[in-house]
Amino acid sequence: MDDAKEIRKGEALDWNKLEAYLRTHISELSGEMKVAQFHGGHANLTYLVTFGDTELVVRRPPFGKIAPGAHDMKREYRVLSKLYKHFLPAPRAYHLCEEEAVIGSKFVVLERKRGVVVRYKMLDCFKPFDRAGERIAEAMIKAQATLHLVDYEEADLSSLGKPEGFLERQLRGWAKRWELSKTDDSTEMDEILKWLQQDVPVTQRVSIIHNDIKPDNCQFQPDNPDEVTAIFDWDMCTLGDPLFDFAATLSYWPEPRFDRSKYPSLPVTLQGDFPSKSFLIEKYQTYTQLDLSRLQWYEVFAFWKGAVIAQQLYKRYVDGDTKDVRMKNFGVSAKAMVDLVLKMI
Repeated sequence: MDDAKEIRKGEALDWNKLEAYLRTHISELSGEMKVAQFHGGHANLTYLVTFGDTELVVRRPPFGKIAPGAHDMKREYRVLSKLYKHFLPAPRAYHLCEEEAVIGSKFVVLERKRGVVVRYKMLDCFKPFDRAGERIAEAMIKAQATLHLVDYEEADLSSLGKPEGFLERQLRGWAKRWELSKTDDSTEMDEILKWLQQDVPVTQRVSIIHNDIKPDNCQFQPDNPDEVTAIFDWDMCTLGDPLFDFAATLSYWPEPRFDRSKYPSLPVTLQGDFPSKSFLIEKYQTYTQLDLSRLQWYEVFAFWKGAVIAQQLYKRYVDGDTKDVRMKNFGVSAKAMVDLVLKMI
């Protein structure tokens, strides 16, 4: 139920400045300020800040050089200050601080959500339930499909993005991020980009898309595997093609095509009695009624983008911007995803 632990080495903030700022800008805070850190994420830094019985979540970008458009706290606030009224799993955003002098970056203050998170394997609390893996997977896909069907105009989020030319802009943007994250030459990444540029699909509908829905960004209650009660990490949320979002989710699901003998240090994905990707695809199609005939293109893009993200995290470790040893293996992860995509195309 509680993922907040001690502050990781090198990731402490200026607690005095933070406390003074929060007491000034958040009403009705009383009691001693206490801090802990959520260790589950790989990029943004997320802290639990308590004042007596009041719990707040403070999120800021990682230390070091940030890729253009990444780790956008202003975007996260913009979305979550409105979306919670229309989509129950969205935590409410209370405040955005744009004064970087407070803790060294912009940050957002969010509602604290309580529950359990499925990270690598089935949780003990769900083992007594029949078909728990299928139910957790369907709950995640149903929540994603529900988000994709939210009326973004009614939610006052029409200005969140520019849907026209969305996929083409994504290709250009992620190509730039790849160039900035390189630690060696990889002609394979360029080959995949050319394949993607040759036949870009036509977007069927415009949706609010999260861009990072996966099991460990979803929260459940320990007595209910059938409903996602919170979704985290909204800093990449925008308006765009819902299949782009769905394919990203598929890329996080257990992938039998990965050659783990070749990449033994590949980070662990879900293990245990969880359904195949075909189950997720069937459920998503049922909930949205979208045409999935071009899904392979979106999946290739998702793995290629995943390789860029992994490389970004690895470069932060190489450059000394983080001491989080988990980042050390992300260079291997990027190569594994490139290898898989080359097989797919």
